[in-house]
Amino acid sequence: MEERYETLKELGVGNFGVARLVRDKKTKELLAAKYIERGMTIDENVQREIINHMSLRHPNIIRFKEVVLTPTHLAIVMEYAAGGELFERILTAGRFSEDEARFFFQQLISGVSYCHAMEICHRDLKLENTLLDGSPTPCVKICDFGYSKSALLHSIPKSTVGTPAYIAPEVLSRKEYDGKIADVWSCGVTLYVMLVGSYPFEDPEDPRNFRKTVSQILSVQYSIPDYVRVSQGCRQLLSQIFVADPSKRITIPEIKKHAWFQKNLPKEIMEVEQTNYIVGEQDWPSQSVEEIMEIILEAKKPAEGSKAGDLYADDAEANADTEEVDRSGDFLAPFD
Repeated sequence: MEERYETLKELGVGNFGVARLVRDKKTKELLAAKYIERGMTIDENVQREIINHMSLRHPNIIRFKEVVLTPTHLAIVMEYAAGGELFERILTAGRFSEDEARFFFQQLISGVSYCHAMEICHRDLKLENTLLDGSPTPCVKICDFGYSKSALLHSIPKSTVGTPAYIAPEVLSRKEYDGKIADVWSCGVTLYVMLVGSYPFEDPEDPRNFRKTVSQILSVQYSIPDYVRVSQGCRQLLSQIFVADPSKRITIPEIKKHAWFQKNLPKEIMEVEQTNYIVGEQDWPSQSVEEIMEIILEAKKPAEGSKAGDLYADDAEANADTEEVDRSGDFLAPFD
């Protein structure tokens, strides 16, 4: 890692490990590297995150570059979004105008639409996982595929994962559900927060009361405050997204045809839709799936001298059948 990349600063710390800003010594490109400790931390979710992310190439998705093994960590190297989280931008602004919210929402839907076309559902879409590239006309970049599932590679989603405020009603059922339709609900929550500056199903007086949040999600109990000016077209779209029955909820292709969504649609998005976004060979990872899988398997072995080494053999077999693992701190546990 040190031979190829120069570490510049720390970007953030999470349950997964640490993210750092690095510079490619050869190309001088600024990139982000997500470090995950070797050993038991390299679970099925990490493997799924890497394999799903590496298959995606779209202007509104953080570009995956490569994985690198260090003596102590697995480093996932990816595109650096200099503009930070969309969440931080809303905190600063309070809320967006309808036109500004639509501008970001159009890009979000374009990226999610591509994921779904590639048979991947994200399952944790939220403002914190929506980054900006730092350009004068900000470009949305979806990140963090730790909870993602591929219809081609994985089982049908049934676990309650995600972030409480963004979770669709059917995800709370603990039965199988359509991850793509659940993603639509999360996109709706993102749009609402951009417009209003608060969460649709969260009591601002009692935001940590998850039981109340769940109750409001299941009953689709939300409203737009009188002081927020939102057009009828936008209200109609939100009412079609926030539908408890997933079979009756608006789909991504239908959202893309909606009159409110189509208004002032950036030409870049139209071009991407028309060309089906064909990328150049230089944009793809230099590593094959087989090479990446070899690195992941090696990373599952704990670093020499680590405490995890003593526990690895016993716990590896015990954890073999676990379908979902909480890595983000956003896992939604049962509420009974």
